[in-house]
Amino acid sequence: MDAAAAEQSKSEQRIGLLNGIAAYGMWGLVPLFWPLLKPAGAGEILAHRMAWSLVVVGIALLVVRRWAWAGELIRQPRKLGLVTVAAAVITINWGVYIWAVNSGHVVEASLGYFINPLVTIAMGVLLLGERLRPVQWTAVAVGLAAVLVLAFGYGQPPWISLCLAFSFATYGLAKKKVGLSGLESLAAETAIQFLPAVGFLVWLGARGDATFGTEGFGHGTLLAATGLVTAIPLVCFGAAAIRVPLATLGMLQYLAPVFQFLLGILYFHEAMPPERWAGFGLVWLALTLLTWDAVRSARRNAVRLAAARASAATVPVAAGRETEPMTPAAGREESGV
Repeated sequence: MDAAAAEQSKSEQRIGLLNGIAAYGMWGLVPLFWPLLKPAGAGEILAHRMAWSLVVVGIALLVVRRWAWAGELIRQPRKLGLVTVAAAVITINWGVYIWAVNSGHVVEASLGYFINPLVTIAMGVLLLGERLRPVQWTAVAVGLAAVLVLAFGYGQPPWISLCLAFSFATYGLAKKKVGLSGLESLAAETAIQFLPAVGFLVWLGARGDATFGTEGFGHGTLLAATGLVTAIPLVCFGAAAIRVPLATLGMLQYLAPVFQFLLGILYFHEAMPPERWAGFGLVWLALTLLTWDAVRSARRNAVRLAAARASAATVPVAAGRETEPMTPAAGREESGV
């Protein structure tokens, strides 16, 4: 039975790992999708993404029949406020990202997700009063140096990267406070986004600037597919999050910006002058320090947990031996017979 349970656990972890790779892989390759939606502008693409995401997530919730959370959320104004904040900052994040990709800034967009863990740590210190280990402080300092080097190289701060990093870090903080699952959280957020998105699309149509329905069936289908592009990676991520350790999930998150970075250089042929390489090199050094520290901390915690479990397991055994009635065999052993 133990062997079967262990094999089942390994199988679950493999499924989770594959789902995690699929989720971050799709997020990493999504820069290939947004240019297909031209001549639609970033604003129209964003509005379609918000509207169609609610449709896709609503269908998914109908299939799994999970609606109880919605009533509970409505009765909790604080949580509803946090969901509204999450919806607002993820709207900014999506909009900036779509605009960046379609404007030839894929490399700078990838930098935003590289530095996101550093921004998340900094926000934890400033907003939640968290304490950092020395290596984490070093990583944050190296990350700040990277931003300064990149600012020198660009002639201005890397606003796209910083906007993406801070908006996504704020989104993560809000979601952590709300405590909803990925599918339910996206449903709540897109429900808040839906009416403004539809209103914007109606306004575009009234002005004659909408491309949906005017650029052919294929273009309209691609705009509608933005809902699937948003929801499918999230479903895969949710499947991974419940099956693999957080440390593994944390390492997998670097797949997305790595793919985006490679696409920016190899596919979109964006420039990488020396100062950009220097800035990215410092960011990667900071992330290496963070990853090494996280792995070391996880191993230490695992050793301590194993020791605590072993200690807890031996105490009842010892107590049992003291109170256990002596059997005839035990009596012979004690008498030396």
